Amino acid sequence: MLDRLGWFGRKTRAFTLIELLVVIAIIALLMAILTPALRRAREQARQTVCQSNLRNAGLAMTLYAQDNNYTMANSNTTNGFFWYDDNGRLRSTSDKDAYWGVAYKTYMKDTKVCGCPSFRNVAELIYTVNPRLIWEAAFALNSNLSKKKITNVRDPGHFIICHDHVEPKVEQGSQDMFHNDGPGTLNLKAYRTGGTRARFYPGIFRHSAARTGDLLKTGGRANILWLDDHVSSLQETTGDDVPARWYTGELK
Repeated sequence: MLDRLGWFGRKTRAFTLIELLVVIAIIALLMAILTPALRRAREQARQTVCQSNLRNAGLAMTLYAQDNNYTMANSNTTNGFFWYDDNGRLRSTSDKDAYWGVAYKTYMKDTKVCGCPSFRNVAELIYTVNPRLIWEAAFALNSNLSKKKITNVRDPGHFIICHDHVEPKVEQGSQDMFHNDGPGTLNLKAYRTGGTRARFYPGIFRHSAARTGDLLKTGGRANILWLDDHVSSLQETTGDDVPARWYTGELK
């Protein structure tokens, strides 16, 4: 008999196997519906943190420029992921392994402002260093910003300071920047099929990326910090919609 005496002599009825299976099926269906929404919400939160970090990094760079005749730091040497040396001292801007942010460290509250929570679980970086370094060195500086007097830029709202990338600094034109060499050609050529860094491509357009299984098609977005301190996101692109002047600047 399924009925049995419960507390105070009341009869209770046990679940049948069919009823249990129905309940489990309903829970599984709800999880299947909710999981993608939760994943999107989590990624949206990560993107918001990333954009906030970019703004804070941009504020530090602006403060530096204001104290240095509106000229940005010399970043021609720095091209690594390291903030500190083995003795815990802040690296010099003449150190090739230093992260470009060392020039602005005095104006940053914390080096974590150069981190991106959407880019933590990486097995390796493009250089042979500890992947955890990317936690505080996730943005690529536009090398054309080096020693540039920012008041001479005609359109600061369309001049890139830095953006999401797997490199600490972008300096090789269409090899590692978002623009291409003409309509129908490809940007990020070092990261395309056959490129020496193709396996790192998913780390560039990494926000809201789809799980397509195609290393060269993420469907994601990258965050960009502009000279006027606003931040926007760029949908994955081959570069036709990105002019080179966003990196080179158009002087007055």
